[in-house]
Amino acid sequence: MGYRAYIASTLLALLMVSGCTTNPVTGASQFSLISPEQEVSIGAKQFGPTQQTQGGQYMVDPDLTVYVNQVGQKLAAKSDRPNLPYDFVVLNNDVPNAWALPGGKIAINRGLLVQLEDEAQLAAVLAHEIVHAAARHSAQQMTQGMLLGVGGQIIGMAGSQTAYGELIGMGTQMGSALIQARYGRDQELESDYYGMTYMARAGYEPEAAVELQQTFVKLSEGHQGSWMDGLLASHPPSIERVQANKAHAAKLTPGVRNKQAYQNAIRQAKKDQAAYDQHQKALKAASDKNLDQAIALTKKSISAQPKEPLFYTTLGQLQLEQKDYKSALNSFTQAHKLYPEYFLPLLGSGLSAKALKAYTRAEQDLISSAKLLPTQSAVFYLGEVKLAQGQKDQAIAYFQQAAQGRGALAEKSKAYLQELAPAAQPPAQ
Repeated sequence: MGYRAYIASTLLALLMVSGCTTNPVTGASQFSLISPEQEVSIGAKQFGPTQQTQGGQYMVDPDLTVYVNQVGQKLAAKSDRPNLPYDFVVLNNDVPNAWALPGGKIAINRGLLVQLEDEAQLAAVLAHEIVHAAARHSAQQMTQGMLLGVGGQIIGMAGSQTAYGELIGMGTQMGSALIQARYGRDQELESDYYGMTYMARAGYEPEAAVELQQTFVKLSEGHQGSWMDGLLASHPPSIERVQANKAHAAKLTPGVRNKQAYQNAIRQAKKDQAAYDQHQKALKAASDKNLDQAIALTKKSISAQPKEPLFYTTLGQLQLEQKDYKSALNSFTQAHKLYPEYFLPLLGSGLSAKALKAYTRAEQDLISSAKLLPTQSAVFYLGEVKLAQGQKDQAIAYFQQAAQGRGALAEKSKAYLQELAPAAQPPAQ
């Protein structure tokens, strides 16, 4: 063995000793480079930005989030890590999905909630995600990445282009990468098994978990588009999981379904489903470059549910595309009034104000947007705003930031830097 190999093997051995922990759910020994304290810190820091990238919170009926959080907290109290700082939120996203960040930060999409039948099925989804958090599955994934010599791989997964340009900074990217990561077979079986155990402890019917897994298998066989993009992508179903769930359910105490309570809680979202379906048609028309039809459909959605900020945001984006900047600014402003804590209406109003040469408003909104979620778009257009205001040094600083990413805005930033200060260009990537 060469000297370098000897040093590497010695360091690895030391890491293995220092990183040995006990899985708090299964009791098995495992290796982790992420401490429980780091885990909680990562989840807390990433929860807000990750919600931003996934559509933000569902605002039309806040009582639905209260209800989901109550069910989640009831289950979490029966978990093997009841003292984690659990949070449960409902995201305004049509894709049927749910995810967990380290430390007990859990989200479920509106698009999944409207597909469920009762509280027991909701409990099955939430309990499964609770196990992912309690059993430290994300910490295991991050540790594996570090050991493979690609410690930045999990983080870097989120570096791909989004509709708003690249996310700026490792910290913001990490949460998105963690929820995109695909769980392994053992982790899924583990989350099914202990999730059903938590359900039974909390008094829910564990058979609901069997039903859901059977449904997921059928959907995966039919390659249902939105499902394949959501829950089934990160939580791959299988006949093996169905059989394991059936066997485990047979050993657990039957419990309640609470169908009426669930239907009452989900009533508003289901009532508005036609408006969301119309909105999806508007997005399809926009992708086909039929902007007039897309605007007409979006306005119908607004008429059906005028309290939905998503619809005003889409209308603003369409009007921005048509260069109707004044109307776009009005639409984004209305969306912001309905949901002040979401980055996208602020980004849109900043771009609209910039186009109208209202640079003070543009700067204010772009900065506010970037505070909620730092995007390449916000940083680049702040550079153009400062350039229009004659503040060259500040413009250069923004373009240097935007140039660190990839894509068209990065190339435009480099072009600006070449013109404004050739010596200030970022190093080649």
